[in-house]
Amino acid sequence: MIGYESETTPLHRLDPRSKLLGQFGFAVAALAADTPPVLGVLTALAVGGLAAARLTPWRVLWSYRFVLVLLATAPLFASLRLGPPWVDPEQAPGSVVAGYQLLLVLLVSAAYVRTTPVRETRAAIQHHVPGRLGQLLGVGVALVFRLFPVLLDDLRRARLALQARSGHGLGRVEWSRRLAQTGLSRAFERATTLSLALRARCFAWNPTAPRLRFRWPDYLLLVAAAALAVSPLLR
Repeated sequence: MIGYESETTPLHRLDPRSKLLGQFGFAVAALAADTPPVLGVLTALAVGGLAAARLTPWRVLWSYRFVLVLLATAPLFASLRLGPPWVDPEQAPGSVVAGYQLLLVLLVSAAYVRTTPVRETRAAIQHHVPGRLGQLLGVGVALVFRLFPVLLDDLRRARLALQARSGHGLGRVEWSRRLAQTGLSRAFERATTLSLALRARCFAWNPTAPRLRFRWPDYLLLVAAAALAVSPLLR
């Protein structure tokens, strides 16, 4: 699972707000792209972002392998019909393009997660969303970023434990039931532990946030984000 790693890459030094807006602009351009030349340019930008974050595409694809399986099977389901002719292959290309668009957005998001501390993301949200709503969103994002990798690791450990106990002899339904039961049990245990830890550490809704400041590279990224966001209107 990809998480934040402290380094000194150019993306690490950018303000989280400019990176969030950069992601937004890229997502708008990617979801509106429908021709090979445009998708090729966006692919080059996404791979360049990964290189700037010192991430390889293979590491990101492996981290998102379960999502890739869903994207790979989407064209099959898009081709199915409830009545004759039952299968319509003409619907598959559109689903393939949509899946590739989502993949590009995931690549850029991985570069953001890799280069942005959770506390800076929380500070960026609370800075622009006032009041308790901003605090709630900031806390929610921070908890998701920190807990999601832990829950995935718990699920992986549960799967390995089932395999070690000859779980391969179980049927698929029983296998899935036991894995889901173990995963939910661990999730509730994590939630209880988190609640106790927050109280023990005097959890504050509005802690002292890190200082956020735009530098000249952030303004360049904002210009690029604006250009990407309006690019669909120019085609």
